[in-house]
Amino acid sequence: MGNLVNVALDGMGGDNAPGEIVKGAVDALNANEGVKVFLTGNKDALEAELKKYEYPSERIEIVPTTEIIEMGEAPVMAIRKKRDSSLVVALNLVKDGKCDAFVSAGSTGAVLAGGQLLVGRIKGVERPPLAPLIPNADGVSLLVDCGANVDARPTQLVQFAKMGSAYMKYAMGIENPKVALLNIGTEEEKGNALVKDTYPMLSSTTDINFIGSIEAREIPAGGADVIVCDAFAGNIALKMYEGVAKVLLSKLKEAMMLNLKTKIGALLIKDTLKATLKDFDATQYGGAPLLGLKGLVVKTHGSAKAGEVRNSIIQCITFKEQDVNGKIRQYLDL
Repeated sequence: MGNLVNVALDGMGGDNAPGEIVKGAVDALNANEGVKVFLTGNKDALEAELKKYEYPSERIEIVPTTEIIEMGEAPVMAIRKKRDSSLVVALNLVKDGKCDAFVSAGSTGAVLAGGQLLVGRIKGVERPPLAPLIPNADGVSLLVDCGANVDARPTQLVQFAKMGSAYMKYAMGIENPKVALLNIGTEEEKGNALVKDTYPMLSSTTDINFIGSIEAREIPAGGADVIVCDAFAGNIALKMYEGVAKVLLSKLKEAMMLNLKTKIGALLIKDTLKATLKDFDATQYGGAPLLGLKGLVVKTHGSAKAGEVRNSIIQCITFKEQDVNGKIRQYLDL
């Protein structure tokens, strides 16, 4: 029991809280014996949800709170004023060393602000990036940054590349991960001022496997393991990625239900198709870690269901066991 990974879970954050959050926590506990969950939020609401399930009660603890940070609130102000919110209390559990990691489906802005203000950056890290895993034809790529730093400097992108390399090597087991710079072309002279200034810096960075620029259309094919960009470009790429996938899936279902012939065909390929589509389900990889903090902070989608919450909690186990923060310090020479 002494080797448990302790995860602080924001029980009231997200569109489907507390129901799907609690179910995700229970599923994680039942799937992995190496984790304990500290569930923050309204005690009565959380207990009512927990009564629906069977789980190892010794590995879940409710930490009562009285406030909730809503999606539309100003992040920094909310963090400072709502100190008894489920999100702030959960972050403080990491700050105080009681928990190894924090997971929330709540306000992205509040998670980003709270992560930096409460948990704090590793000394020497300029800007922590938000780094989700996105599916590709060969497995997954890490998109870094996708939402934390809309305006970034070249030195920060170099740090993103190093932190992303450490994450993919030690958390995902990819030896010598390929790093690429998101650009509008593969030629070195293309791009905006940020990309042009960053390219030679990445080229001269000897402790990463920089392969040059990558166009967005090459990301789904698995052109690189780490995609480096500022959050403005990264968020657009990610949202387009998710939107196209959603439309294609909808159209595919529509085509298969068109008539009797297509329905029979759909029945014949059902199992194979389900397995293929699962590979492109980003929720199976958990949430997006905010890299470069003193503790692990993971942001899941606001619409996260139990499966994504479960996988985000289990993701924290690998992060802790592989000492990804320690490896990030090594990559950054901190």
